Parts: sequence; structure tokens; C-alpha cells
Amino acid sequence: MSHSHPRWRLIKKILTWVFFIAVAVLLVVYAQKIDWEEVWKVIRNYDRLALLSAVGLVVLSYLIYGCYDLLGRAYCGHKLAKRQVMLVSFICYAFNLTLSTWVGGIGMRYRLYSRLGLPGSTITRIFSLSITTNWLGYILLGGVIFTLGVVQLPAHWYIDESTLRILGIVLLLMIAAYLWACAFAKRRHMTIKGQKLVLPTWKFALLQMAISSANWMVMGAIVWLLIGEDVNYFFVLGVLLVSSIVGVIVHIPAGIGVLEAVFIALLAGEHVSQGTIIAALLAYRMLYYFLPLALATVGYLILESRAKKLRAKNEKVLAK
Repeated sequence: MSHSHPRWRLIKKILTWVFFIAVAVLLVVYAQKIDWEEVWKVIRNYDRLALLSAVGLVVLSYLIYGCYDLLGRAYCGHKLAKRQVMLVSFICYAFNLTLSTWVGGIGMRYRLYSRLGLPGSTITRIFSLSITTNWLGYILLGGVIFTLGVVQLPAHWYIDESTLRILGIVLLLMIAAYLWACAFAKRRHMTIKGQKLVLPTWKFALLQMAISSANWMVMGAIVWLLIGEDVNYFFVLGVLLVSSIVGVIVHIPAGIGVLEAVFIALLAGEHVSQGTIIAALLAYRMLYYFLPLALATVGYLILESRAKKLRAKNEKVLAK
């Protein structure tokens, strides 16, 4: 079927509206799950310096997310302007973190990059590299922290400390295997559902790990600041890593309930009250999830309104 066919244009228009409505519904559902009165109360009572430092780290974290897609730009060799890539990345990650990978990581990324003129195969490679980069940092930090036994697990929890150490060793072996493959593998590509994915160089792989590890450490620092710095930073980072993997297994938008349950369970012996933990995580949700989501929604609408003009400009650049 030709893309210029009137029926195809109608289908695209209907799908676009369905997509908009789905995003609006998800935003409403997410907003209803938050106790807004409690959020504002917590944030009003926070130490200004800690709060401003946390806001600065949130900005830094989203800038690092943008670097994931800039790595994808270098990896794929496409020529979209870096500021467009950074904006798409910000929008996608804000939606991804709050409303799931399917909406932000996949749906938004395909929607926006295709509107800006990139073909589906290139978008698939960007998405694959972005996901790989994000989890490489997690695997590296988790491997080190879990192996060293930084996180003290309560008795009769879902897993014990020896299991967590074994998991840490497995994660470090995965890192070693990835680096070995990037450095020495003779077969440099694989094809998944018609999409050709190429192994990067080992130097590129190290860059992926460095950028992603920095991002996870920044996320840990945000929670650590909001809790009040009474707990060891690396312990808080380890708890965040544990809660993140639990949140992936038991997927709830923005990990609502999961984050709190894991932090309360694992910080029980750290002389931090449940009220302090819940207050810190409410502030964290507000700063790291909801405010970026609100800004990303505005950014999304602006990008959609300018997409045709930007695409026409990009097509000239991409054709060179």
C-alpha cells in the first residue's frame, strides 16, 4: 500500500489520536495514584539546600540520559541535530520512567524519531543501544555493590545475602563477557527480526558503562540527599538498585509502592524512621518523575507542532 493513499493517511491520523488519548489516560491514572497534599507538605518542609541540590542532580541525570541517545547517534551515524536528539531523549525517558518502556522507550521514541525523519531500522538500533547502555551501568554497579555485601538484607526476606552476593558475581561475569565480546568477537553483528545489530568496540562499551554508572550514582545521590544523609551513600545506592530490579519484575507505573516497600524493609536497621523514608521517596517521585513528566508533555506537544518543519530541514541534512 502506498503511503500517499488516502486510506493510509486516515489510518495514520486515527492511530495518532489513539496514541494521544492513551498517553492522556495514562497521565490521569498516574496523577490519581499520588497523594498530592502529602507531596506538597513534604517538599515545603525540606531543607532548601538539600532540595536545590536534589533538583540540580535531577537535571544532571536527565542530561546523562540524553547522552545515551547521543551515543546512539554516534553508533548509528545519523545526522539529526544534537539538540533534537537531547529533546527526544528527555521526553522519552520522562515517559519511560513513569509510564513504562512500552510508552516512553518504544512508543514515544519511534513516534518522535520517525516524525523527525529517521527510518525504523535506525530507531531500533538507537533504542537497543539505549537500553543496553542503561542496564550496563546497573549491572556494573550492582555487581560491585552486591558482591561486596554493602546491602544488609533483613532476615526472612525474599532473598538472602549469600544469594545477593552470587547475583553480584553473575552480574560482574556478564560485564566481563560483554567487554570480551566487544574486544575479541569475530562475529560482530546479529540479526533480530530483520534488524541488524552490530557490537560496538570495547572502548565504546567502556564509555557506555561509565556514562550509565554515573547516572545510577546520581539517582542514588538524589535519594541519599532527600533521606538526610544519615545513611551510608553506597547502602542507599544498593537499596535503589535492588528496588529497581524488583520494580522491573513487578511492573507498576513509576514503581509506586515497590520503591517504598523495598526502602522501608532494607533501611529498617539504619535508625531512619518510616516517615522520613516515605517523605524522601515522595519528594523523589515529585522531582524525578512527575515534574520531568509535566515538562516532557509540554516538550512533546511543541515537538509535534514543529515536526513537519523539522523533518523537512532534517531530510536535506540526512540526504547529504
